[in-house]
Amino acid sequence: MNAPRTRVQRRPVHGVLLLDKPLALSSNQALQKAKWLLRAEKAGHTGTLDPLATGVLPLCFGAATKFSALHLDADKSYEATLLLGVSTTTGDAEGEVSARCDVPPITPALLEAVRQRFLGRIRQVPPMHSALKKDGKALYEYARAGVEVERAPREVTIHALNLALTQTQQAQAAIEIKVKCSKGTYIRTLGEDIARALGCGGHLTRLRRTATGPFSEAQCLTLAQLEAMDEAQRLRALLPPEVLLAAHVPVTLADEHAGRFLCGARLRGRWPDAAQVAVFAERPRVLLGSAHVQAGELVPDRLLSPIEVQQILQNLPPASAGGPSETP
Repeated sequence: MNAPRTRVQRRPVHGVLLLDKPLALSSNQALQKAKWLLRAEKAGHTGTLDPLATGVLPLCFGAATKFSALHLDADKSYEATLLLGVSTTTGDAEGEVSARCDVPPITPALLEAVRQRFLGRIRQVPPMHSALKKDGKALYEYARAGVEVERAPREVTIHALNLALTQTQQAQAAIEIKVKCSKGTYIRTLGEDIARALGCGGHLTRLRRTATGPFSEAQCLTLAQLEAMDEAQRLRALLPPEVLLAAHVPVTLADEHAGRFLCGARLRGRWPDAAQVAVFAERPRVLLGSAHVQAGELVPDRLLSPIEVQQILQNLPPASAGGPSETP
């Protein structure tokens, strides 16, 4: 007879956990595991990674989930291994082999010409094995049913690309790829297109996200590291919600104005126009929400609730108090 499962007592947790997602777990499975370890009430992530991909996956808890969508648009960096001469149905090792071919001689000049071809703005046809939707249904659902639907090419930007010829342990020709790209770039598709440009098929055997926006793999924790911590250490591993607003212009309000802003009031002041503003209370310094400034008016966009602000304040170290204010 199975023992009854222990019910986890959830609690309000606010912040960002930079997770090094392990192989074989979906992004949601990794999120749910971290959520369980933190006993968090509310959680989300800033964009998915394939189960066969590892690396940087920012997880948002509590108030931080209000700003998670901001990082859907962030540039990403990846490392991947492209096995040449073998194509699969999915463009990675998860699929079945669909074709094999000989790999032609690959000279440094050819590799550089191909690299140049895929730099800058390029057009990609999204893969069938993706979460993009057609008539309300994910493309991978059509693919699993053996149906291929027409997909319109999408423009993405490859900011940096490095290609290095190598060999697998089985002496098979492969390309090590390092790429920094815009949102919406499919690295599996990029790998397949590079292999085609080299004169043969190919598929990814390894994919790792090394950075997303300002966050890098060096900052990440693994699930094993998180499991080894006690509850206090897990909470200290969280970054404050404002790390998601690092590119925003900071504005700090004195107490009397902070309360009005938190209630949704627009404030007049001497601020220059800015499309993205992170608004803080003065003492102690705590995030109130995001806003924009237009014609000297601070206009709220996304606000924390007063309860969320109080919960964050309860966990602030004493040194967080203080700092100059910017009054309207």
